[in-house]
Amino acid sequence: MIVRRALLSVFDKTGIVTFARAMAQNGIELIASGGTARALRAAGIPLRLVSDVTGCPEILGGRIKTLHPAVHAGLLSRRTLKDRAELEGQGWSEIDLVAVNLYDFEGASGNSEADLDSIIEQIDIGGVALLRAAAKNCAHVVSVCDPTDYAQVLREIEREGSVHLQTRRRLAVKAFARTAAYDTAIRWWAEARWSPPLPGGGDGRALPQRLVLDLDKWADLRYGENPHQRAALYAPPGAAGPLGGELLQGKPLSYNNLLDLDAAWRAVGAFEEPGVAIVKHLSPCGIACGEALSRAFLRAHACDPVSAFGSVIAVNRPFDGAVAQAMGDLFVEAIAAPAFSQAARDVLRTRQGCRLLRIDESGEDESSDNGFEIRGIRGGLVAQERDQGDQAEWQVVTRRAPTQGEMAALRFAWRAVTHVKSNAILLARGQAAVGIGGGLPSRVDAVRLAVAKAGEQASGAVMASDAFFPFPDGVELAAEAGVIAVVQPGGAARDEQVIDAADRHGMAMCFTGVRHFRH
Repeated sequence: MIVRRALLSVFDKTGIVTFARAMAQNGIELIASGGTARALRAAGIPLRLVSDVTGCPEILGGRIKTLHPAVHAGLLSRRTLKDRAELEGQGWSEIDLVAVNLYDFEGASGNSEADLDSIIEQIDIGGVALLRAAAKNCAHVVSVCDPTDYAQVLREIEREGSVHLQTRRRLAVKAFARTAAYDTAIRWWAEARWSPPLPGGGDGRALPQRLVLDLDKWADLRYGENPHQRAALYAPPGAAGPLGGELLQGKPLSYNNLLDLDAAWRAVGAFEEPGVAIVKHLSPCGIACGEALSRAFLRAHACDPVSAFGSVIAVNRPFDGAVAQAMGDLFVEAIAAPAFSQAARDVLRTRQGCRLLRIDESGEDESSDNGFEIRGIRGGLVAQERDQGDQAEWQVVTRRAPTQGEMAALRFAWRAVTHVKSNAILLARGQAAVGIGGGLPSRVDAVRLAVAKAGEQASGAVMASDAFFPFPDGVELAAEAGVIAVVQPGGAARDEQVIDAADRHGMAMCFTGVRHFRH
């Protein structure tokens, strides 16, 4: 396969002048369009315009340039005598190489200041068609969609005048992957704006009929949950780093680190006040807010100092020197924060194995999954909308209503318990968890664990439950430990018995009507 003719049409012009000049020096005829032609002519490189090949000018403001049989027949010719005779009969020639990269739709759609018309104009049509045609015919045509591949293509052309079949196939796979990713980005953007509303109305939108994911392998991980399991991190193309952040210190994050940091970041993001979440095995073992981050850390750590060893920490304010000092000699695997002060980094630099992950304050990028959570199961995936909390009106169902202080603690506990593995129970005093029981198949056992963790702090605490109490036993156990108020969804068949138990013990209880399972 000798390269005699090449078509160049690139949005990203990185390296294109050098690439084109080298091909011209090797006797390859160049065809170019639009801005690519202008850039090459300015560099003194001889070429033919696409309009000279097609006999048609660019029309519709440049929307139509390469969409013409003269171009696509040249790309799709199977190099048989019959195909060549057809082309010659039309006065057309075969094209052996295309260098095409696409309009920056991803950048345009991610620009909050871009208007609808300008985003739509960045949906490439001709470039995608060129890449697909060249990739389909990789037995005879080279498709180059990434400037980083120019050098290898040139080496093979300069050495042999041709490009190896293995290279053509590799580049074809890359071209198909690029067009698939491009279409996926357009689809997600359009679906977020134009998808049909949910049946019965409401602000939500239907889950997609066809779920297409486009993720690049960002890094191979040392191993998965256990050393005998292989693992890798996948992220949307162009992702900045783990969890969309930047690793400032320490060795690469492990599979378990990434899961725990994600859980911690989501938990602390539920609070507007300065907050700290300490997570172990995907569930908080401490969570608190305070007027200062250092105070919030001390309160979160006090919830379960034993489990905090080897945990990860996330904070929703810049991590400063006072927090670093408050940590003392506690061993943690990683810390996620919107920023780290120099004083904090000076303290944490000496901690072996402590990774520092800076995540932008704007929080997680939901555009990568359109606000859906996706989990693998045998033979497929399940997807759901993320649990964004609830705006339900609380209802006091006991004779005694919560005091103002109890209500503030209940609201904190309710937000915090949604991030604990089900069955989830969280005891709180003020704006801090003092006992957490989660991940248990029995709700009364979750109460028992939370009470045991709280110890003396259970007396005077409030309790939040992520789902209803099916029997009064959980409430009675909490009352015996001194818990004074409860928040739960309600809705059980024995709600009246549960309410009666709370009334007998002088407890206040609120129903939210909303469940927050987290499996």
